[in-house]
Amino acid sequence: MSSSTRSSKPKARVVPLRKGTTLEMVRLCCPDAAQSTLIAESFGLPVLDSDGIRDLHEKLIIETADALSEGLGERAMQIHLQRIIGAFVGSAHGAGQFYSRAVTEARDATAKAANDTRDEDRDGPVGFDSAAQRKREFAADMGVQSHALRMAAEGAVAAYEHVVGEKWKPFERTIENPGQSVDRKAADLQMAALG
Repeated sequence: MSSSTRSSKPKARVVPLRKGTTLEMVRLCCPDAAQSTLIAESFGLPVLDSDGIRDLHEKLIIETADALSEGLGERAMQIHLQRIIGAFVGSAHGAGQFYSRAVTEARDATAKAANDTRDEDRDGPVGFDSAAQRKREFAADMGVQSHALRMAAEGAVAAYEHVVGEKWKPFERTIENPGQSVDRKAADLQMAALG
């Protein structure tokens, strides 16, 4: 029987991280100020004061941090603000994804309604909107809402940088169960002991 030499070095373990939502992800899925204004004007919705929303949220976070500054240390403040800003960014991203789906549904319904051979997509009785029109209006509402949340998130991120002194980055969690279960690890150790 030959004995195999085993390395006493533990294997390097790669811990996968759950990526957080960034402000760039929000900007990719939420309308900017120009697009939000175009949507609002095209659908008769209120035109938002984008800069006002952004500035108000920046001021809100800064004033909150000032009020907490005596009770929280520097690191505690950073952790607290990290969580708050993450909530703003996550909310805006969720709204942006919902807006994107609403636009897709509106496009699909509009394309189907343009097909003259489909009776089920024709306009309803006089005085009622078609299904495609309702979907377009819903997508427009979602566009304006997601833009408002984008601006709130941008203001919050700017406030974080002002208070903490560094750019905000999302918290990245380690994945709870990266692959092998305890049973599998135990089985591997037992098999290794058997040779």
